[in-house]
Amino acid sequence: MKLKDKVVIVTGGGTGIGRATALKLADAGAKVVINYSRSEKEAVETVNKITQLGGSALVYRANVAIEKEVKDMIDKTVTRFGRVDGLVNNASITAQIAMDDLDAVTDEVWDSLFSVNVKGMFHCIKAVVPYMKQQQSGVIINMGSVAGMTGIGSSIPYAATKSAIHTMTRSLAIALAPFIRVNSISPGAVDTRWWAGNEEKMVQLAGNLPLKRISTPDDIAEAIIFQMTQESITGQVFTIDNGQTM
Repeated sequence: MKLKDKVVIVTGGGTGIGRATALKLADAGAKVVINYSRSEKEAVETVNKITQLGGSALVYRANVAIEKEVKDMIDKTVTRFGRVDGLVNNASITAQIAMDDLDAVTDEVWDSLFSVNVKGMFHCIKAVVPYMKQQQSGVIINMGSVAGMTGIGSSIPYAATKSAIHTMTRSLAIALAPFIRVNSISPGAVDTRWWAGNEEKMVQLAGNLPLKRISTPDDIAEAIIFQMTQESITGQVFTIDNGQTM
């Protein structure tokens, strides 16, 4: 088991990519802390599935946009397991706004997306770093998006948050070396609940991609496991998009 007895926190770990990642981490031997803000039922189901398969998992509610809640989560993780080896910053929110509808992009929209997607991610990093420095080891993986590379996504502010994540990843990789590695995953379209009701559009998109498929949450989770276990990789943004950005 590549990650036997490692302790990894997955924010937004109850659904989609977060759930797939939590399950694969547990299968690799890790003890997983599944964070959620709103999806309590799904987070508990994920924990139950891991424990039924013989793994070790714990669920913790915290809004990553609130620094105190994040710090409490990290401190209690260390109290429970004695350490924290990995952080998967997966929690994210979006806004469905037409790219040319600038009037709909209010200060409230900007603030809400940046508070969770960027500032919330930094809260989590800031809270785990002291423990990782003390251990002289740790891995942080941030969830970006091809929207941060192309500028095309659910909205202009969403794409901006993902671009900020890619830049923050590289900056932190330099700041936290040599003991803490920091990388980012940049998924293209992924078959998650966000496509509910738009299955026809998803099939059409898949047909236009070079590999003629849409990524699954497991595809992204496997890339995360790879980054977790390859000790020579840091400061990298891995694009998993079936050729979408081409």
